[in-house]
Amino acid sequence: MTAHVIKVSGTVQGVGFRPTVWRLAREMGRRGHVLNDGEGVTILIDGDVDAFISTLRRNAPPLARIDSIRIEPSAADLPDDFDILPSRTSQPETGIAADAATCPECLAEILAAQERRAHYAFTNCTHCGPRWTIIRAVPYDRANTSMAGFPLCPDCAREYANPADRRFHAQPIACPACGPKLWLEGGAGDAITETARLIGAGKIIAIKGLGGFHLCCDAGNEQAVAALRQRKRRDRKPMALMVRDVAVARTLAVVDEAAERLLTSPAAPIVLLRQRANTGLAAGLAPGQDRLGIMLPYTPLHHLLLRAVDRPLVMTSGNLSDEPQCTDNDDATARLGGIADHHLLHNRPIVHRADDSVVRPARRGAITIRRARGLAPAPVTLHDSFGATPTLLALGPDLKNTVTLLRGNRAVSSPHIGDLSTPLARVDYARTVELFLTLHRAAPAALACDLHPDFHSTRRAEELAAQFTVPLTPVQHHHAHIAAVMAERGLALDHAPVIGVALDGLGLGSDGTIWGGEFLLASFRGFERLAHFPLVAQPGGDRAAREPWRMAVAYVEALLGWENAVGGHAALAALKARGADALVKLCRSTLSARTTSAGRLFDAVAALLGLCVDEQNYEGEAAMLLEASAARSSDRMCYDDVVSPADWAGLMRHILDDVQRGAATSDIAARFHSTLAAMVVAEAARLAGQHGVSQVALSGGCFNNALLLDAVCDGLEAQGLEALYHRVMPPGDGGVSLGQAAVAAAVFRDSHP
Repeated sequence: MTAHVIKVSGTVQGVGFRPTVWRLAREMGRRGHVLNDGEGVTILIDGDVDAFISTLRRNAPPLARIDSIRIEPSAADLPDDFDILPSRTSQPETGIAADAATCPECLAEILAAQERRAHYAFTNCTHCGPRWTIIRAVPYDRANTSMAGFPLCPDCAREYANPADRRFHAQPIACPACGPKLWLEGGAGDAITETARLIGAGKIIAIKGLGGFHLCCDAGNEQAVAALRQRKRRDRKPMALMVRDVAVARTLAVVDEAAERLLTSPAAPIVLLRQRANTGLAAGLAPGQDRLGIMLPYTPLHHLLLRAVDRPLVMTSGNLSDEPQCTDNDDATARLGGIADHHLLHNRPIVHRADDSVVRPARRGAITIRRARGLAPAPVTLHDSFGATPTLLALGPDLKNTVTLLRGNRAVSSPHIGDLSTPLARVDYARTVELFLTLHRAAPAALACDLHPDFHSTRRAEELAAQFTVPLTPVQHHHAHIAAVMAERGLALDHAPVIGVALDGLGLGSDGTIWGGEFLLASFRGFERLAHFPLVAQPGGDRAAREPWRMAVAYVEALLGWENAVGGHAALAALKARGADALVKLCRSTLSARTTSAGRLFDAVAALLGLCVDEQNYEGEAAMLLEASAARSSDRMCYDDVVSPADWAGLMRHILDDVQRGAATSDIAARFHSTLAAMVVAEAARLAGQHGVSQVALSGGCFNNALLLDAVCDGLEAQGLEALYHRVMPPGDGGVSLGQAAVAAAVFRDSHP
């Protein structure tokens, strides 16, 4: 009988794929073997190969993702049965699975008193548990993970060796007899019970979790929440909650079917949900926001703790603001000692930091705000035309940084690394880049980076390009944003240009000014800037990005003329009292930088409405408050006489007039969103018609705003245009490295035909 070799690539290691193949092959009476190698999983099998592959696709394990299957005839000798063989080492091409939330079977075990893993905080199987956070090398075998230091006891060894067991080759397999241990530093008795008691007493606990530390306290205790904010130096930025189950989540927020799917998915991200009134939660959790960030327990430790406490808990990242999350016990004790009253620790090393992913439900599908634990580093499969691309590494921007490794048509983006503004963050960044290259055994043929020469990520890219003696492609920030959408949505390498709308806070333009409200004619190979938001002063440079009132003055001056507008407007009188006249002089001088930033426009309007005037406590606060205010209004009216693409002055005049006549702040915020969306649609449609284009790609951090995204997409589709928006990667800077890699692939292919 004819035999075949089947090569399966994708996320097929560490997810129970080999035992599934073994079980199906035996049920079908086949002979052969299956093994892991650097490419993924290799299967030698006799009989009808198409029937077997069809069965395998239907019955793949829940965490598996099959990207491609190659079939070759084979003359190899077949065994009498079907076996699982040891892994082979080769150039790694397989996807590394993301960490997965505790599965129902494992949860049932830890809650059943008679099970040997009852109340064990590190229970897992091939369907759940740590993956990315513990792996040091591929193939994904126990010896290549941080579980190598925990030899299996006889009971676990029997499960590990039994292909019929769901723990067959589950690399993190453990039990109380042989696995990691949990303890409360300085505590006595059961660590979970004592931690629950301390939380109930208003204490703040540093908890070592899956990909790093959390800082935890009772979410209903105003004093504990205030103390956590004060110690962490996080004055107003919203803090995430962890709740026991979906039923509890429903008492705090609106949870529809889509939200429930996100909450209960293997990724178990933080989900931004519209909060209910009278929840009993501390008022300081999300000041001024209409949404709560809620997640469910995703490790046995969290499940046990939430059952012991039985109340919503603050579960925010274990760090000082702007620093990377702690992952090491000693580091956490030192860095978090001034924040946490107690530390709940364990001895399983965390190899890779993984912050919690953040998503928000929207009408067109979930928007990924932060792609990290549970979602990354799952690969993104690009169009087949990328297939001949050699290994490329893109180093990302300096805000919300990720790095992307592109090999062929598979792009692997790291979990969220974060802002590279502090020495600790830069050390963590360098380590992540090194680990990423080591894990994939990658020697890049080319690199990509941001166009900004002063970015830390750019300087690191220059160092690596010199180290590997390979070309470096600087990619303009907003071109990278649009290329990321095009790549994610499967456009071919030589696809015709699209109209790209990139709206964000800042990015260095090719003319040396700061861009952020851009209309591009873009392909992977290049772009032309067709139009942009109004060019206004950014008085004080970075201070203007932190102090919204400065941008309010700048926009009024640029669009209406300060002296013409100031008389009689209460909002402008308040700005005048802050020193607006001196700021106007700065706006008119050559000392003030100029920007087209859409983010700064949101800041300006938020300041004029009194939502965020003096200073933003965190990036995007003003825009988030403006959207939250708009969401409270049922008014979706446009300022109809200013929806033409260029009437920015009319938009500003209407906002000021509405403020002056005492219109509800939420209604003005809603009209601003509706009118801005209509203006964007009008401009994009005009340019699409002018250039014979039918697709409009939307990217940039402003499209984290669901009101704006939905309104723009609706408007484009009403014009007969196809809206391309992110479905996997973040619209913000977390997706930029993917776009950089795609552009670098086009540049490399053109120079190496």
